[in-house]
Amino acid sequence: MSSPSRAVRPSKVAGASGGGVRPTRGAMALTTGLLIVFLLYSIAPTWFLLVSSTKNQTDLYSTFGLWFSGNHFVDNLQAIWNYHDGVFGRWIGNSVLYSTVGAAGSTFISLAAGYGISKFGFRGRGALFAVIVGASLLPSTLLAFPLYLVFSDIGLTNTIWAVLIPYFINPFGVYLGKVYADSSVPTELMEAARIDGAGETRIFFSIALNLMRTGGVTIFMLDFINIWNNFFLPLFMLNGERTFPVTLGLFSWVQQAQTARNMNTLVLSGSLLSIIPLAIFMFALQKYWRSGILMGSLK
Repeated sequence: MSSPSRAVRPSKVAGASGGGVRPTRGAMALTTGLLIVFLLYSIAPTWFLLVSSTKNQTDLYSTFGLWFSGNHFVDNLQAIWNYHDGVFGRWIGNSVLYSTVGAAGSTFISLAAGYGISKFGFRGRGALFAVIVGASLLPSTLLAFPLYLVFSDIGLTNTIWAVLIPYFINPFGVYLGKVYADSSVPTELMEAARIDGAGETRIFFSIALNLMRTGGVTIFMLDFINIWNNFFLPLFMLNGERTFPVTLGLFSWVQQAQTARNMNTLVLSGSLLSIIPLAIFMFALQKYWRSGILMGSLK
């Protein structure tokens, strides 16, 4: 006779069904501690800017750098907006212009190119996509000086086009555009539209762009942040103060601060103000970029 089967303990059943082993308290404490350290490391620069922007020039050097000592924030704001006839506001406006127009153009070109590579078969498509992927791995700082030589030869330096045109071409955006076209635009839907008599241009603008909307918002967001924080390209292309973006404008103030100590409060307060538009932009588009980045990561 066969021996009666032994009762299986609930813990073994849970482990066999994929429940896994619960982490120990030590592992949880270590993970939590590391996350707290990373969180503090991430917010420390912003906290320093927030604290420093409330200090005057004397408190900036005589008090503890990570805590408040007085409230001179309004005075610092007035000094920023009144300096050189409000040139800081012009810099913010330039950054908004460069980032918005550059990101919009880059997003459209990226979606169109990615859609074409994804949905149309042509000779050399694989080689072209390999070149695009390779180009996306090049640091943008390496291209600043060659781009300056090209735009200098055609006479476009110190104009907004010298900044905007290079922003329109983004190999990584084209790669993302192909990924989103692969996952969002069914080939069967395109074939049905062709049978109904729709041309390729109408299919792209009426169907593909709508289906790739989430991916387009993600590409736009990444391009907007990259252009806003870009420094080397405007440094090479622009030499007039009125055309500077805020990053290059703050750098010019840093250079002045080396000889005039009263510029330090302007630099720190201006740096804090320069990140506020980015924070507003991120919160406004968070429902789009979360789903868009998740879609791209799954592909």
